[in-house]
Amino acid sequence: MMQPVQHNLPQFVVLIGASAGGLEALGRILPVLPAHYPAAVVVMLHQAAGSQSLLPEIFAHRVALPVKEADDKEHLQAGTIYFAPPSYHLLLEKDVSFSLSKDPPVHFCRPAIDILFDSAADALGPLAVGVLLSGANEDGAAGLAHIAREGGVTLVQRPSDAQIDTMPASALALFTPDHLLSAADIGKQLAICNIGECRGTR
Repeated sequence: MMQPVQHNLPQFVVLIGASAGGLEALGRILPVLPAHYPAAVVVMLHQAAGSQSLLPEIFAHRVALPVKEADDKEHLQAGTIYFAPPSYHLLLEKDVSFSLSKDPPVHFCRPAIDILFDSAADALGPLAVGVLLSGANEDGAAGLAHIAREGGVTLVQRPSDAQIDTMPASALALFTPDHLLSAADIGKQLAICNIGECRGTR
């Protein structure tokens, strides 16, 4: 059986990881992204196991892009914001589709940001743009470094701008990102960039 042709494929994929304090930072980033954005945006915010995610509802009327919860086997489309569902690890496959996993928690978290970032680094290489925001543990730091090693672009919220600085500080302890910015400036950087313009000098 022939596979359907995938339309509106993203030019690159923006992956945003956050935990405690991250909702406020997302509120300064996602509304800045313009309609007809050439990338897909994947957001992972730590949530309590078994909870029902309200993030699509929270942001649906605050952003210019369509929002939805990521589904297993779904192919990413440009100009869409996807939120990781609670209680499942979210991975990105080489065919630019999602997969969900019930594997054990990482850093006591499921979904874990490191799992998403590691899979995106392997699947996308230089077409991955990783963003790490406020949070109270080190989840996402190693995965963001992995994105950097594979040639992707990395942005970290400045610890002084984060409500809780443990997560961005953990990333800075491992490597120097392309951009170290406030959440508001991360939004501006993502909004204006194509994949080449996102890059800075490490």
